[in-house]
Amino acid sequence: MRLFYTDVFVLPLPAGHRFPMEKYARLRQRLLHSGDFAEGDFQLPPAASDAELARAHDPEYIHQVASGSLPEHMQKAIGFPWSSGMVERSRRSAGATLAACRAALREGVAANLAGGTHHAFRDRGEGFCVFNDAAVAARSMQAEGRAERILIVDCDVHQGNGTASILRGDDSIFTFSIHGARNFPFTKETSDLDIELPDDCSDAAYLLQLDDGLSTAFDLARPQLVIYLAGADPYADDRLGRLALSLAGLAERDRRVFARCRQAGVPVAIAMAGGYARQIDDTVTIHAATIALARQHWD
Repeated sequence: MRLFYTDVFVLPLPAGHRFPMEKYARLRQRLLHSGDFAEGDFQLPPAASDAELARAHDPEYIHQVASGSLPEHMQKAIGFPWSSGMVERSRRSAGATLAACRAALREGVAANLAGGTHHAFRDRGEGFCVFNDAAVAARSMQAEGRAERILIVDCDVHQGNGTASILRGDDSIFTFSIHGARNFPFTKETSDLDIELPDDCSDAAYLLQLDDGLSTAFDLARPQLVIYLAGADPYADDRLGRLALSLAGLAERDRRVFARCRQAGVPVAIAMAGGYARQIDDTVTIHAATIALARQHWD
């Protein structure tokens, strides 16, 4: 199983910044030390090019990001201070999902050990998201002739509003988001399928809704590729989550997504998306379990 990483590209963040960047390096080390993966399974992806990014983003926005000319209000909405490192990291994160999609289409499954930047819109970013890696990758797989019909399964606790907006009206890419009803973004976009969950939703209720959503999404999308945003933030002890899933419940969520993909004979590319647990090791444990379960399903 090929794993694409970007944690060597460090964002210079102010002290006390809330985004837990260190989770990515910890995740790679956890997987490497597990004994289940060899050094050669981990690959540094190429950066997404302007042409690849422009399949989902406005060229002027790409230029503003690359040149550091974003208006102040747009920079604040993203949440990261601009730097050349921010640009490189954002390009590489999109490149990692591109690489994971290509590898999954060859081998059945692959993962970006970051990504899931689903709050980025065509002409702006927000919520720690600069470029929308799932939308860029889906459009690129189509442009490269690798897949015509794609399903994005977004299990991050926050709605994939940027993804829904970019891909609205595109019948060839189906967007499915299962998320907290009262969580960010507070003004939702319309995905092809949205399932909104109440605060404190626990394992059984979540999994029931997920099963229904997966059945509907696969029936309607008839995908040749799934891009799975496996957010760790539905966890009960996530600072930004508001749901109440256990570690076991999150693992069962992943099993059901992977089982459905295997049953349908559809390859899956995974992105990690959010995770803000009070104990960062909990977030790393959730993400590592996702990767381990994916490997088990395709061994």
